[in-house]
Amino acid sequence: MAGNIFGQVFRVTTWGESHGKALGAVVDGCPPGLLLSESDIQRDLDRRRPREAPSSTPRREPDKVEILSGTFEGKTTGTPISLAIYNKDVKSESYDSIKDVFRPGHGDFTYQEKYGIRDYRGGGRASGRETAARVAAGAIARKLLEREKIMVRAYTLELAGVRAEKVDLNVIDENPFFAPDLNAADKMHKRIVEIKEDGDSAGGIVEVVVQGCPAGLGEPVFDKLDAELAKAVMSIGAVKAVEIGVGLAAARLLGSECNDEITPEGFVTNRSGGILAGISNGDEIVVRAAVKPISSIEKEQRTVDSNMKPTTISVRGRHDVSAVPRIVPVCEAMVSLVIVDHLLRQRAIKQP
Repeated sequence: MAGNIFGQVFRVTTWGESHGKALGAVVDGCPPGLLLSESDIQRDLDRRRPREAPSSTPRREPDKVEILSGTFEGKTTGTPISLAIYNKDVKSESYDSIKDVFRPGHGDFTYQEKYGIRDYRGGGRASGRETAARVAAGAIARKLLEREKIMVRAYTLELAGVRAEKVDLNVIDENPFFAPDLNAADKMHKRIVEIKEDGDSAGGIVEVVVQGCPAGLGEPVFDKLDAELAKAVMSIGAVKAVEIGVGLAAARLLGSECNDEITPEGFVTNRSGGILAGISNGDEIVVRAAVKPISSIEKEQRTVDSNMKPTTISVRGRHDVSAVPRIVPVCEAMVSLVIVDHLLRQRAIKQP
C-alpha cells in the first residue's frame, strides 16, 4: 500500500505536490456532530505559513482551505471530510536550471530510483509544502481533543544552536520562532541572520507536550503509543530523530534514576514522558523532534546529474533557512492525529 494514509480509526489520506494545482487531505472516521468550519482549520494553517522571520521563505501562499465534503450546517456528518488547499504563488521556472541535477540532502536521487520519474518543481511530493495537508487534518483532530479537554502544544526548544532556557507557553505566539523563551528568541534571530548571510541553513529541536491525556491509550507490542508518536513525527520530512521523555539520556541513567516513583498523589517525576509499556499513564506526554537543516542552500556543493556525471550546485530561490519554526504546527498536527486515533480506538474496547 502506498504510504499516503495515516491512522486506523481516525484515518487521513493526503495528496498533492508543491507546484501542483492543489494539495489536501481526506479525513475518514471523524465522529458526527462536531462543530467544524473552515475558520477552525484556517487558524492552524495560518500558523504554518511563513512568518516575519529571517528563517522563512519569501514564497507567500494564502493557504486558504476549502471543505468540500463531510459537513452539513456547520457540523461533521460522519462521512469523509475532503479538504483542498490551492497553490497560488508558484514559480516553477526557478527550478529549470537544476531539473537534471540531484540536490544534496533532498529526495531527488531516491525518488528517481524508486519511481523512475520525479517532479523536480519544488520537490513535488517530497516538498515541505506537503505538510499543509497534515496541518489541515490535524486541526480537525485538535477540535476533537479540545472537546475532551486535551491540549497539544509545540514550541521551538532549540534553533541554530540557541536553546530556550525556560518554557513559558504564554509567549510562544509572541515571537516569530514559536520559542517559549523571549530572550532565546532574540538570540535565535541574530544567529539565523548570520547563517542566512553565509548562504547556509540550520536545524533545531521542537518539543511537543500533551496535557490532559487520559491513562490507557496505546496498544500492546507493535502499536505502542510512543512507537506511533515516533512514526508520526519521523514521517515529517525534515525530522531525523525523536525522543520520548528523557529519550537518549535514559541510556546513561541507572534504574533508580530513570524510574518514575509512584505515590497516592501520582508520579513523582516524568522521565517516561507520560507513557509506560506503550500506554499513556495520565501524566504529561513529552515528545521531541530533531529537525535537520534545510537542504537547499546557496553554498556550492558537489553532486551528480541525471547521467551520474559529477557537477556542482548552488541552490537559489525561495527557501526557508530552517524548517523550524514552520514545522512546529506540523508536529502539533501529527501528535494530535495519533492521540485522537488512539482515543477512538480505546473507546471501541472500553467506554468512559
